[in-house]
This record gives sequence, structure tokens and C-alpha cells, in this order.
Amino acid sequence: MKSKKLSVDLRDRIVSRHKSGEDYRKISAALKVLMSTVASIIHKWKKFETTRTLPRAGRPSKLSDRGRRALVREVTKNPMVTLSELQRSSVERGEPSRRTTISAAIHQSGLYGRVARRKPLLSKRHMAARLEFAKRHLKDSQTMRNKILWSDETKIELFGVNARRHVWRKPGTAHHQANTIPTVKHEYGGGSVMVWGCFAASAPGRIAVIGGTMNSTVYQKILKENVRPSVRQLKLKRSWVLQQDNDPKHTSKSTSEWLKKNKMKTLEWPSQSPDLNPIEMLRHDLKKAVHARKPSNKAELQQFCKDEWAKIPPERCKRLIASYRKRLIAVIAAKGGPTSY
Repeated sequence: MKSKKLSVDLRDRIVSRHKSGEDYRKISAALKVLMSTVASIIHKWKKFETTRTLPRAGRPSKLSDRGRRALVREVTKNPMVTLSELQRSSVERGEPSRRTTISAAIHQSGLYGRVARRKPLLSKRHMAARLEFAKRHLKDSQTMRNKILWSDETKIELFGVNARRHVWRKPGTAHHQANTIPTVKHEYGGGSVMVWGCFAASAPGRIAVIGGTMNSTVYQKILKENVRPSVRQLKLKRSWVLQQDNDPKHTSKSTSEWLKKNKMKTLEWPSQSPDLNPIEMLRHDLKKAVHARKPSNKAELQQFCKDEWAKIPPERCKRLIASYRKRLIAVIAAKGGPTSY
């Protein structure tokens, strides 16, 4: 049965005797109060400087401490576990299974449901290569970075739908590998266009829009028609370098031979590292601007891509390259793992 609450007067007398130097045993015997109760009242007085009953946060949780610890262990082990799965495991342990009860218990441990970020799938080999690249290029001068022609291709859809998945995580851990959805390169098709673009510190370079699939032959044609004109347009010096990722059509035997024949020097690049390429930000800007214009067919989509790419301000390009060192530092801090970029 629930014990009777002590009066405020009796609690004050316990504290008064404690102040006068009496120990817990003497106070307990004199006032006929359990010694554990005496200790609890004095501890509360020391912590809150009052013997009055403090306001409570609400109804006590029906979930036991053991059940709460089990939930935290489960979401820590598997951040992508769903509330329905947590409900079932809670029932199996004989614990309350209300969604609000389970959510509140997890929130008290500093874990919150958030949409998982999509990040490239990184193996230990990928992480080691990324870390080595970042350390090697961290001391590059800004002049060297200004000589790089950054390039990449992306798919832009008429009506894109991105799958979302929630994950339990603590604030500030969005880019931890366990809390992200791995992504891999794939070919494109359907109601979309393929866009290749390049830029340097001074301004955006040329853009090429293709309605179909890009292979090595198409890629080489794009390089032939757009790289050197962009180099001249951007006034890059003779020691300029082309940056490209390790997509199969970029590293195929025929493309490698074509680059060598045409004397185009490329920047060595770690696989699965879009966060190291500042052109990713321009891709984001382009997609946002194109979708804002609501193209209704592929012809409009292609034209809007060209229009919006040409509108990218040179100052935007300059800022991206000026802050490139921060990307390298982020990779080093993550020991080659995913970053916030």
C-alpha cells in the first residue's frame, strides 16, 4: 500500500534537527520516522532547498526502467527500426505498447525520429582512399584549386519522387553512417534528361543536355565539344586539370585512351565521393531553379536546364571553390566517412 505522506511541519523538524548536527539514526528514533525517509527528505532539501512537495511532470510512466533500456538498446542497434516493430517487441516483454509511450521513452534518451539522409555506400577501402586524398590535397594553394575544371552529370526529372525513410538518431548525427541510406550510381531514363556540366572558380562553363542514356561514346563526344571551349571561356591557364568521378564511362578503356590522346590531364579522384565535388551544390541550384519553372515536357525541361545554368552567378562559383578546404577538413574529421556536404 502507498505510505502516508509526512506533514510539512514534520519534514521541517527533520531538517532542523539535521542542521543542529543530529545524525540520521537519532532523528529517526526521536521522530519515529524511517531512517530511509529521513535521508530522502534531507537529500531533497539539500538539492532543492525546500521540504515542500514539488510539482511533478505528469502521470508516472507505466514503462519500467528495464523496458525503457531495452527500447534504447533496440533503436541504438538498429536506428531504422519502426515504431510498429518496437511495439511488438514491447508486447513480447510484457511492457506497455502505446506508440506515444514508446516514443516518449526514446525521446527521453535523446533519440528522435528523423528522415534518413542519402549518402554513398562506403567500404573501408573507400574511406581509406577518401582520407588519403583529403590529407594530400589539404595544403594545395588556392591558385591550384582555381585551375581545376570541375565536372559531373546528373539526372533531372520532370516529376521526381524521392523515397523517404525515418531513422532514430540524436541531434547532430544526421550524417553518421548508421543513420544514412547508401546510394550507388545508376543509369537514367524515363521522363527525365541527362545533364553534364562543368565550372571553375571564375564562372560556370558549358552544359550539355542529353535526352537518352549516356555511355562512353556519348561521354567522349561531350568532352570533345565542351571541355576546351569551357577552358577558353573561363580563361584557365595551361596547367588546368579536369575533375571527373570514377563512373564506369569515365574510367573505361576507350575514355582513358581518348583523354590521353587529347592530352587532357585529370585529377585522381576517390570513389563514392560526391561530397568532395563542389559542383554538387550547383546541381542542387539547377534542379531547384528548373523545377520552380514547372516544365511540362522534355523539350521544356532541356531548355530550362540550359537557361538556368547560364544564370548561375560567377560569385557563387568563387565562393564554392574558396570554401573547398572545409570539405577536405570534414572528410578528415569523419576519418573518410560521410560528411554533411
